[in-house]
Amino acid sequence: MSFTKNQVFNLIPPAMVALVIAFWGLAPKVVTDNGWTLTVVMATTVITVLLLELVHERHAEWRMNRQEFFTDLFYVMLSATAISWATDKLAESPLKAMKASLGITTQWALHMPWLLQVALVVFLIEFGQYWMHRLMHNARPFWLTHAVHHHITQLNAAKGAVGNPIELFLITLSVVALFDLEKTAIFAAFGTTGVISTFAHANVRSDPPRWYSFFFTTIQHHSLHHSADYESTRCNYGNSLILLDRIFGTFREGESAIVGQDERRRLTIVEQTLFPFRGLIDDWKARRASKQSAAPDDEAAGATATA
Repeated sequence: MSFTKNQVFNLIPPAMVALVIAFWGLAPKVVTDNGWTLTVVMATTVITVLLLELVHERHAEWRMNRQEFFTDLFYVMLSATAISWATDKLAESPLKAMKASLGITTQWALHMPWLLQVALVVFLIEFGQYWMHRLMHNARPFWLTHAVHHHITQLNAAKGAVGNPIELFLITLSVVALFDLEKTAIFAAFGTTGVISTFAHANVRSDPPRWYSFFFTTIQHHSLHHSADYESTRCNYGNSLILLDRIFGTFREGESAIVGQDERRRLTIVEQTLFPFRGLIDDWKARRASKQSAAPDDEAAGATATA
């Protein structure tokens, strides 16, 4: 049976998920124990999907340009360094220390079949991210950190890393550190969600099989979440597990080729960093301008009094 180009690309996301799981399940221990292996696997995923965008793009308007490339590269590096460090020092290490001090143990999880451990980690990560993501769309202080991610005006494989540093930290929080699990199962889950979320942001003409899109987030689901209309963004919160939206009533069918907020104005990296504090900065500028304008009036009043 011959396959068309579209049919082949439709099968690539589930094939890559299977490949990542197989790698972590079958690779020799000397490879899986190497501290760089996870970084290489995650980077390879993003690079592979970026190359697929060149071969079979979804929208010409989303085509990568020089400005987008270097912005995305900055955020990928930020996530891999500063955000990763902050997550470890401020969240994961304290959780592990608390677990040890309280004598918490979850040996039942460690004795689960390896694939079930992978599924458990995926669920734990996605369950936390779903509710954090939903909170960000329904509480203004959290929205101010997340809105930056919705100011992007095109989607591609690296866009999942773009966001305000506060949001990037918050969205990484999870309770996985409280569970006793095989390290390779945790890494396989990271790799699985990495593949799914990368394709969910990618400019690749790929519409996976119906069984895949029932459980996992696709570019159709996530492009609708990135709609230019704010109200339309309040759906499809699952970063990788769209099943949670189906369960909690926030799932919507559809797709959007036009993405971005505030009349689709693209923000610079500096604007993205300062965005949550924009109101405070505007207030400070207004007070400063008011004082400066009041100063000449005070001088004039003083001169009149002297005369």
